[in-house]
Amino acid sequence: MSFLDNLENNLNAMERAEARDPETLAREHERRLADKDAARLTAPHAAALKSSPFTDALLRSVRVVGHSLRTVVRTHWRESALVLEAREKRVELQPGPEGIAAVYFVNGVETRREALDLNGAAETFARAWLEA
Repeated sequence: MSFLDNLENNLNAMERAEARDPETLAREHERRLADKDAARLTAPHAAALKSSPFTDALLRSVRVVGHSLRTVVRTHWRESALVLEAREKRVELQPGPEGIAAVYFVNGVETRREALDLNGAAETFARAWLEA
């Protein structure tokens, strides 16, 4: 048996031993439960974002405001988040367990994060983001 075969066997044995470790299994189980709880708490906010009149008004408003500023605004859904991109700016409307957060980026770097109210004025939000 060569050195590399021995090394591979030793690594495999270590991985199997780690997989049987009760502490590791308990941590994995807790992480899965936490992920499941977060997804369960996020689901109503994601559904509200996708079906709210605010979202429809926002998509119309960014097109109108972007046109007046001669800026193309690209929109797409990334999983349950709505992403709006214009030149070097981007805003992501991300549903979470506490509600929906508007996360602002400039040149790919997060600049700020704030809570979003779906009962607010979509055009005001669009203007504030595009004209800032």
